[in-house]
Amino acid sequence: MRNISELETIIGYTFQDKELLENAMRHSSFANECRLHNVKDNERLEFLGDAVLELTSSEFLYQNYPDLPEGQLSRLRASIVCEPTLAQCAADVELSSFLRLGKGEELTGGRNRDSIVSDALEALIGAIYLDGGFTDAKEFVLRFIMNDIENKKLFYDSKTILQELVQSRYKGEVIRYQLTGEEGPDHDKTFIVQLFVGEKAFESGSGRTKKAAEQQAAYRTILKLKGQKEA
Repeated sequence: MRNISELETIIGYTFQDKELLENAMRHSSFANECRLHNVKDNERLEFLGDAVLELTSSEFLYQNYPDLPEGQLSRLRASIVCEPTLAQCAADVELSSFLRLGKGEELTGGRNRDSIVSDALEALIGAIYLDGGFTDAKEFVLRFIMNDIENKKLFYDSKTILQELVQSRYKGEVIRYQLTGEEGPDHDKTFIVQLFVGEKAFESGSGRTKKAAEQQAAYRTILKLKGQKEA
């Protein structure tokens, strides 16, 4: 667990109220263990940050995708603010290494759980909003979340996009995901799957859930079929 001041350097924002930053990194499991000291968890900040994120992302997409109808804008926004994508954004700023977790949550792999890390990212947005105002929070969202939009959309829709790609290139062939391995203890397991189109093996993927592993395998297969490199 790293010194919280290092996070300020990474994100390029210095808090006037350091307690807000500390609060943003406190999971409820940590707060519960410190309940006698009246320590707050980050759930209220997460609630606030979620609202700031939704407004900022909506404004950005409205301005930068003027030809998209409402339904497609909503789908695009969902691809950017979904849990796996936010967890990827959190990884870019090494957020998991700053989390304050309870002993039990730490032992069961909470530091690497998408739900916990993505919630902490939203809490950080909420903390920046309270500390510096909407402009600073918006700047953080634009810099660390509203980037590489097309790649995030591709990742979010990977299984659907791959299905369409396979139907056009390999008529009659069926996509199949085969579990090929599991790593780690039961409470912190990583699943590995291999993707097949018909009988031909393509890319593999890994994740904390089978669904996440399949999504990664589909994403990597799309990049291979399109001749792109993984971002």
